[in-house]
Amino acid sequence: MASSFPMQWWIVLVFVMALGVPVVPRAEARAFFVFGDSLVDSGNNNYLLTTARADAPPYGIDYPTHHPTGRFSNGLNIPDLISASIGEEPTLPYLSPELNGDRLLVGANFASAGIGILNDTGIQFVNIIRISQQLQYFKQYQQRVSVLIGAGATKRLVNQALVLITLGGNDFVNNYYLVPYSVRSRQFALPDYVRFIISEYRKILKKLYELGARRVLVTGTGPLGCVPAELGIHGSINGECIPELQRATALFNPQLVQMINQVNQQIDADVFIASNTNQMHMDFVTNPEAYGFATSKIACCGQGPYNGIGLCTPTSNLCPDRNLNAFWDPFHPSEKANRIIVQQIMTGSTDYMKPMNLSTIMALDSKA
Repeated sequence: MASSFPMQWWIVLVFVMALGVPVVPRAEARAFFVFGDSLVDSGNNNYLLTTARADAPPYGIDYPTHHPTGRFSNGLNIPDLISASIGEEPTLPYLSPELNGDRLLVGANFASAGIGILNDTGIQFVNIIRISQQLQYFKQYQQRVSVLIGAGATKRLVNQALVLITLGGNDFVNNYYLVPYSVRSRQFALPDYVRFIISEYRKILKKLYELGARRVLVTGTGPLGCVPAELGIHGSINGECIPELQRATALFNPQLVQMINQVNQQIDADVFIASNTNQMHMDFVTNPEAYGFATSKIACCGQGPYNGIGLCTPTSNLCPDRNLNAFWDPFHPSEKANRIIVQQIMTGSTDYMKPMNLSTIMALDSKA
């Protein structure tokens, strides 16, 4: 592993500890790999010709540098906070020219905003790193690291690494429900579509295993019908969640957990860990005041009803205190909400993390 943090990330680590997010001792840290969509993209799309970018203010307003980084957040995102919690500096975007030498040994973030389980998800964004390409980059990454430390050491690094994968939400909002009478909605009734994308997700997880992943956090979707974008687009009167999108969430997440259990049984090991991010979100969506939020309906940055219409841009409405809004922009949680989610990933009960939370995983693996 790299021997030291950049100074700004010592500041982040102290900040995370002060907020009560558990931090695993440095000796137990390991490489970290991230796959998925905009919820976990740390800036890969900055290097692509696509509209799915977060490279302009006010994105990054609360990041340590106070500048946009490509993260779809006012500050830190979920991978940043997990990295700090396991005692590591954050993984760089795989497309970053800074990802070389010892920085490769920390891991890499392959995520790309707009992508989904299916290759036809997010087609309107054109040039994004679809999950099949992310997995190809993971293979390429291992070849690059083998040159540095040898094939055997690379295999151990990958086998001992922590992996996070976040997929599924875009397969609904940027595919099935993107437009009325979408191709996929004409091809499948919703229950059949969910079964189809779960079967495709199974292939992705098996490929990750074939590429050496042995500890993989798999997040479900959040409450798709409760995000400010859907409240605004569908004209929610009093902030009620949109039933059809909530139906999709209710179908997808239990089947994802069931599929993960089946894959683990086939492998005969708890490789894949199901993270109930829907419940993590619903805790503060249904009772924002209990978590110190003033609202879980109105995005901090945006315009129109619920600040949910269009994109977060320099001309958008911007709330003065980002700690009071559960959602930063029309689709993405604020940094404060991300901290709540990571707290549950680290220490949550089996209502949130099945079969175990990340702190338990780290403790078990440190004794192996």
